[in-house]
Amino acid sequence: MTKIAMYNVSPVEVPYIDDWAKKNDVEVKTTDKPLTSENVDLAAGCSSVSLKPLGPIAEEIVYQKLHEFGVKCIGLRIVGFNTINFDFTKKYDLLVTNVPVYSPRAIAEMTVTQAMYLLRKIGVFRYRMDHDHDFTWPGDLISNEIYNLTVGLIGVGHIGSAVAQIFSAMGAKVIAYDVAYNPEFEPFLTYTDFDTVLKEADIVSLHTPLFPSTENMIGEKQLKEMKKSAYLINCARGELVDTKALINALKAGEIAGAGLDTLAKESSYFGHKNVSEDDIPEDYKTLAKMPNVVITPHSAFYTKTSIRNMVQICLNDQLTIAKGGRPRTIVKQ
Repeated sequence: MTKIAMYNVSPVEVPYIDDWAKKNDVEVKTTDKPLTSENVDLAAGCSSVSLKPLGPIAEEIVYQKLHEFGVKCIGLRIVGFNTINFDFTKKYDLLVTNVPVYSPRAIAEMTVTQAMYLLRKIGVFRYRMDHDHDFTWPGDLISNEIYNLTVGLIGVGHIGSAVAQIFSAMGAKVIAYDVAYNPEFEPFLTYTDFDTVLKEADIVSLHTPLFPSTENMIGEKQLKEMKKSAYLINCARGELVDTKALINALKAGEIAGAGLDTLAKESSYFGHKNVSEDDIPEDYKTLAKMPNVVITPHSAFYTKTSIRNMVQICLNDQLTIAKGGRPRTIVKQ
């Protein structure tokens, strides 16, 4: 019988794991702990391991042990693979797979939710009610309706196109910049250049991968190009935005607000509980105090559909490899 070891397993994943294991006649061994040298022995006798790491797997002994156990593949139940040491996977002949697409709609819905929260100034109203006992409707808090506004997307892949469809259905004008042109999306958006998106959009939303070329793609210069009444949404990768530049822009009133599901260097606290005060960056604390900012802990993906798909897509690839086939997704090393 094929055996697979799964690490970082959360309670919400268990029903989907059990269902998949029963249907495919596979023994799946699970732990809620991350993969380390202390528990790598769980993988003994397994053809592959499945991970959802929150931090880097840096110990060479882990990769060496997996190889000695006959493990053929490290299957990531997430998109990102920056936690893996590819020098060691090459050295110990380990394939790496990921789940690049699991539920674009989940992230798209969070994007729209954060945008509408900011647009309707819910955070500011709540702050005034909670701190000042002010329940009035001042002129500076009057909202616009989405059909009057322009939404600008940076990146139009699986997620960006889903965002475009939702905002378009709500009546907004959608403009977008992407290095690749896809005519299938034209019913929902109009392609334009990067600078035009920044200058014309009332809501600028990021949906691009993190590469060296895209790191801090939204910095001081780009924030100054945006409308003072515009909102920035980042449900992609924290490092796409220069956080200090964003804080300065918000303090100076250069943009109206920000929705952030991800922040640079978030792995020390996002996804954890009982986080010590020292492990929470000052940038986060500053942003969290701003009523025109909404932050969620990289939870845009967190829906029943996403969790099911992450588990099943990952495990399907592991079973394919165990049977000598080629998985749907192999991360290039």
